[in-house]
Amino acid sequence: MDLLSPSIPTPLQQLSNAEIEKAGVQLYIKRDDLIHPAVSGNKWRKLKYNLLDAQAKGMRAVLTFGGAFSNHLYATAAAGNALGLQTIGIVRGLELEGKENATLQFCREQGMQLHFVSREEYRQRHSEAYVKDMVARFGNPYHIPEGGTTELALTGVAEMVFEIKDQLGTIPDFIATAAGTGGTAAGILSAGADVLAFSALKGGGFLQEDIRQLLKECKQPGNLTLLTDYHFGGYAKWNNDLLHFMQDFRAEFDIQLEQVYTAKMLYGLFDLLQKGYFNAGTKIVAVHTGGLQGLIKA
Repeated sequence: MDLLSPSIPTPLQQLSNAEIEKAGVQLYIKRDDLIHPAVSGNKWRKLKYNLLDAQAKGMRAVLTFGGAFSNHLYATAAAGNALGLQTIGIVRGLELEGKENATLQFCREQGMQLHFVSREEYRQRHSEAYVKDMVARFGNPYHIPEGGTTELALTGVAEMVFEIKDQLGTIPDFIATAAGTGGTAAGILSAGADVLAFSALKGGGFLQEDIRQLLKECKQPGNLTLLTDYHFGGYAKWNNDLLHFMQDFRAEFDIQLEQVYTAKMLYGLFDLLQKGYFNAGTKIVAVHTGGLQGLIKA
């Protein structure tokens, strides 16, 4: 598996049905789920320059953070294994130790060392002192924050916008993406595109400020619209309505979504179409950010 030779540019696929035609918009999906067999979607783009930086600095190990269903942990484990880097995952939820799901089992199979911490301790993951102490504890590995969100990650995500511009002939009116840490949205904004960010988290309003902080060095970012009503109960939560939407979407467009991120984003996007949110003629690109290893089949 050659991590740095992905299938890019990923396809830009136009979607069409009665709802889209009635709304009078042009809707496309950027198939970043096809970028790499194990390190898919936004995770490949966010990890690319971080891992190149780790290699350039002669680092032999990478430490990062994530939850039990973390696409980021999954991708980091696979990428580290491919590049010969030891990986260490700090996992939210001390109670999960010994009760690992398929995502965490895959991480172990890829050689990732999993270290479980309490949810209270995990809240310190953004504390400089806590991270410094944790890095020292594990022998000073290269630190990548939760979700892979760094300035280097923004550079990788911005490249996707340039691909879209080449494929579409223009930057669309909106690029829609799911949001967990806000890194993908920030990367798109850094390239000057306007973003519809659909929070996958309950109470995701804080992402507005987090994204603003990520862009503080960016002189001319695009405009952000943050939508917080399509979380379906919170991170990694869903209901039958969402699962039925996934099933119908796959039947209609032959594209598989997953319930943690992409299905919530597209459910929200189609809801906005039905409500007449967009002006006729609007061009929208929805980003399929991958993460299919966490799929619950509808």
